[in-house]
Amino acid sequence: MARRKVALAAGIGAAMIAVLGITVHANAGTAPQLRPVDGAVPAPAGVAPEMFAALQRDLRLTPAQARDRLTTDEKASRVQEVLRTSLGNRYGGTWISPDGKTVTVGVTDEADAATVRALGAVPTRVLRSEAQLDAHVARLDAHSAKAPSTVKVWYADTTENTVVVLTHAAGLKAARAFALAAGVDPAAVRVEVTTEDPRTYIDVIGGNAYYMSGGGRCSIGFSVNGGFVTAGHCGRTGTRTTQPSGTYRGSTFPGRDYAWVQVDAGNTPRGLVNNYAGGTVAVAGSTEAAVGAAVCRSGSTTGWRCGTIQQKNTSVTYPEGTVSGVTRSNACAEPGDSGGSWLSGNQAQGVTSGGSGNCRTGGTMYFQPVNPILAAYGLTLITSGSNPPTTPPPTSNPPGGTTWQAGSVYATGTTVTYGGVSYRCLQGHTALVGWEPPNVPALWQRL
Repeated sequence: MARRKVALAAGIGAAMIAVLGITVHANAGTAPQLRPVDGAVPAPAGVAPEMFAALQRDLRLTPAQARDRLTTDEKASRVQEVLRTSLGNRYGGTWISPDGKTVTVGVTDEADAATVRALGAVPTRVLRSEAQLDAHVARLDAHSAKAPSTVKVWYADTTENTVVVLTHAAGLKAARAFALAAGVDPAAVRVEVTTEDPRTYIDVIGGNAYYMSGGGRCSIGFSVNGGFVTAGHCGRTGTRTTQPSGTYRGSTFPGRDYAWVQVDAGNTPRGLVNNYAGGTVAVAGSTEAAVGAAVCRSGSTTGWRCGTIQQKNTSVTYPEGTVSGVTRSNACAEPGDSGGSWLSGNQAQGVTSGGSGNCRTGGTMYFQPVNPILAAYGLTLITSGSNPPTTPPPTSNPPGGTTWQAGSVYATGTTVTYGGVSYRCLQGHTALVGWEPPNVPALWQRL
């Protein structure tokens, strides 16, 4: 099977990209304006028109294709959320096909295939679970201080069910030795050549600029209770900020790349992101998107830029040290975008860390996922406006007693009726059309 590749095979990566600089002059220009085209197909509910337009531009989609892509992305997020919990160590990851039409789930046990199909996804047998891949990445992370200078990135490749180590061409042998010394199963590792030379984006303007005492600028990621989150490389704990005024209450870099700033009284955090078209985008939550999902980022240098999520649980080596647990994407960025917001639909995904390339020739970018930031500091994401209703109108429900409704959030143990029959929720989830209780015994038990 193609997914059970013998590893440490040296492949040639496709990342032929130029190095980004680190700083931007204080008078750098603002981002290009991106506005919806008059008469265009409207954006789906909860998705900013500017983001919808950027998806069409950067992913080369028609309006109808962009709407379908967003629907698939949401479905993949929900499938991932359910199966990661319910399958546990048998779960091999969720990903979206390059054409944005198919949601695939890896399973280590063929007996779980029916559960995957019941949720509307395609099962495929894999040798290693997501947890096993993550364990291999963790071993490389623990050995990162001894990584050769030619090794730039490593990550769990869910779609190929391997761990990939990216190295400059001169370091192939050293990269293999690094992986072996870290104690990673040789059969689980694939070494590839890259020209990436990642850098962090410090002293720059991002989504909304803020300034550090002593000089330097970065950008606000997302508002949280009491302040905002941003990239850790932008400042250290205790550093004062202006516009808005505040204080870094926590900062980690390298290792991870996250921080949070507590703002002073008089500053009001809001669940919004600058859309660089004279308005804002409402943030509805932070549901993690799947590999292959469309993702957009906001930054003052390049405005809205979109791409797809390529890999998660990536470790990238900057000149300052290795950062682990970031997500890899082909959505371009340039100096001025550090710390800025990444969203999939209206769901917060992370803050810009660094990368290589630019928005003229393309590039590879890395963002620090937002949920680990919230967990690390005990923060709550502030959302605004576009939260889905807790009791939406029924969708295609049969006659008779029915309390189940698509769009509702159900906790384990909740009971509902559907077509006059009672069901108990077996696994917490957000209901989707097609996940009616009679159709998904993995989620609902008939009483």
